[in-house]
Amino acid sequence: MATSDLLSRRIMLREEPFVTSASLSARPSRRIPAPNGGLRPAAKGTFGVDGHHYQAYKPRPFTRADRDRVTILFGGLHWRAERVIQGVMENMGYRARILPAPSTRDLQVGRELADIGQCCPTSFTTGNLANFLRAEADRIGADNVANEYVYLTAGACGSCRFGQYHQSYELALRNIGMEAFRIFLLDQRNLNQGSADGGLDLSVPFIAGAVWALIVTDVIQDLEYQVRPYETKAGETERVVRESVDYLYEVFRRRPYRGKKWDAVLWHFGTRYFANALREVRERFHSIEVDRLRVRPIVKITGEFYLQTVEGVPNHDIHRWLETEGAEVYPAAVTLWLDYLLRLTRQKLEDHIGIQRHARLKLGAVRVIQSALRWTYGRMRKALGDVPRALPDQYDLARLAAPYYNSRLTGGEGDMLIGKALWAYHRKKAHMTCELSPYSCMPNTMSIGAMAAVRGRYPDLLYAPIEITGDAEVHALSRCQMVLAEARKRAQQEYEDALESTGLSDAQVRSALEQSPQLRRAAYRIPHYGVVAGSAANLVLYIAANRQSC
Repeated sequence: MATSDLLSRRIMLREEPFVTSASLSARPSRRIPAPNGGLRPAAKGTFGVDGHHYQAYKPRPFTRADRDRVTILFGGLHWRAERVIQGVMENMGYRARILPAPSTRDLQVGRELADIGQCCPTSFTTGNLANFLRAEADRIGADNVANEYVYLTAGACGSCRFGQYHQSYELALRNIGMEAFRIFLLDQRNLNQGSADGGLDLSVPFIAGAVWALIVTDVIQDLEYQVRPYETKAGETERVVRESVDYLYEVFRRRPYRGKKWDAVLWHFGTRYFANALREVRERFHSIEVDRLRVRPIVKITGEFYLQTVEGVPNHDIHRWLETEGAEVYPAAVTLWLDYLLRLTRQKLEDHIGIQRHARLKLGAVRVIQSALRWTYGRMRKALGDVPRALPDQYDLARLAAPYYNSRLTGGEGDMLIGKALWAYHRKKAHMTCELSPYSCMPNTMSIGAMAAVRGRYPDLLYAPIEITGDAEVHALSRCQMVLAEARKRAQQEYEDALESTGLSDAQVRSALEQSPQLRRAAYRIPHYGVVAGSAANLVLYIAANRQSC
């Protein structure tokens, strides 16, 4: 056999999935995906494991004519953001459906159907999609599933396996005999729908609605996690959050139409529509009674985007686990990730001034967009009484990380992981940082390595890096628990030091709480003074500073 034929066969073997006898029997005999997403007979004389050339996955186009009968599947965020984005899509005239929350079974199926070496976010999302499609195929048939659903997911390139996620999805589709199902990737540059007449129009109203949905649900999530550890009636915060998110879903679903371009932009920035909705949410939270004198260590969550964002099985439900262990969670805001992407764009344009045409003009435009994003986030915080935390400054994070991590290394969250850990430590925002990384994730491995130098300089910085495979829960959580034990001690010592420095006793502080009912309301803002991290210690400082009014 000629060398070229051997090389061709090796390529075919590498691309062909490992399949079970069951999946082989489910696959059409001597048929391969056609360019339009259907199936066509293989040409004679081709090579491959089953005698066929490998054909790259190319879905049938999703057109405007499909919009009224095709449902767009999506997921990968926390449930609040998914629910409100569903309202945005329905507002724009799309049929949208959120995929079920990922489960352990999804992890197992994802590993069975696709590359075993993929990271756990890929395994979870691959298995989650495959299990949903199988269930729907049993209900309405595989052909109807291929015609009635499309899957919209994120895609990108870079120094990690995220750029190859879609190949795992395609491999799973082949293994379950659903090559005709359509998957479309949305990256930072475009959305290829296989047709100029795309069914999903990334218009200004759509993008603005999605961004505002992320901002609104970020501040809701932050408020929720500040309240739940201190609620006096268990389950009250959960009830209020569920009601509030359903209310916001309706707010976004009924969003007024204000034009396609600049009119829509100006309306979103100028309207009180969303701020008024959050004021209504604030009233709901105000009904929750809290006891902020419960001493809780604050744990800042960072890490790979998917694992730090989702809540549930993929990250061992670490947010709720930390709460059961007596901690207050400081969640990761999706808006901060958008802010980071804008900072990278600014950085690139700054480097190209004098080289790239109009680089200075583009830089000015990006600066305006970034400032507008942060202003909008601050406006939504204000509608909730400024109780949700402010976004950290991107350039503060970059300066803190600079001695340990080059800002030009942009894979994953880049220098932001280092910057956030140092920011939480120096600015007294949290007692410890928990970084969630997929198994053998290269960008996060780099940040964990850089953190070794950080911890060498700041040995009292509490940092718990957790490498998540999806099925080693006890091992992962036990590592976090060891660091959390020290964080508990620091939070308690911080509270006692606050009492001593103010000359107050625990009994006097509790008496002040009894005399000031507003301090027991969840939506009442207790300032963060920047000298202590814990909510209880900051409350002591606030009472001491306002003794007469309290």
